[in-house]
Amino acid sequence: MGKCEQCIVREFSSFKALTKDELVHMANCKTSKTIRKGETIFSEGDTIGGVFCVKDGVCKMTKLSSNGRDQIVHLVKRGELLGQRSMISDEPANLSAVALEDMQVCFIPKSEILTFFNQNNRFSMGVMKTICGDLKQADDIMVNMAQKTVKERLALTLIYLEDTFGTNADGTLKLQLSRDEIASMIGTATESCIRLLSEFNKLGLIELVGKKIVVRQRAKLERMGE
Repeated sequence: MGKCEQCIVREFSSFKALTKDELVHMANCKTSKTIRKGETIFSEGDTIGGVFCVKDGVCKMTKLSSNGRDQIVHLVKRGELLGQRSMISDEPANLSAVALEDMQVCFIPKSEILTFFNQNNRFSMGVMKTICGDLKQADDIMVNMAQKTVKERLALTLIYLEDTFGTNADGTLKLQLSRDEIASMIGTATESCIRLLSEFNKLGLIELVGKKIVVRQRAKLERMGE
């Protein structure tokens, strides 16, 4: 079993505020899991019963819309926690979490997290700041969906994917989303997304390498998204 106090991932989350004794205690009560690409970590409406710490990999957080389509609300990467809001609000999960690539996660039971929450003020403030950050991000997404065109949203999403997850040696975006997943992020039909990517490719803003994407003219994409 890995030692939480030696795990570099804790430096990226609220866990960095925990004392060594608290981290040792957490290591003794956590469960480590491997989640395969495409597997669901938890579904909307589930009672989670704790928090997942993402040690490696990326997952998508989705919400089922009234038309039966999954809308990708945001992406969660290494070092982030899943299930904090449900734990604090004592409500079922509001979103589903699905692995976009093979993942390593650690599950910490709610009882243990709440003990830290009650005992360690820096930890509880860290959790609340993260939840506030998520709310701010949700506000920004809502405004973008309402006020920006699909083309503008695609431009911003491509920049976000490059900034957040980086690129491979050949310049292609490291996180390879399907056309369906990109469409889900920008709130449009897959056909429209494919058509827009093709248009961006013809304009030289991006280059399509098979299923992969290279951002070629970042400044123009940024201006387009403004």
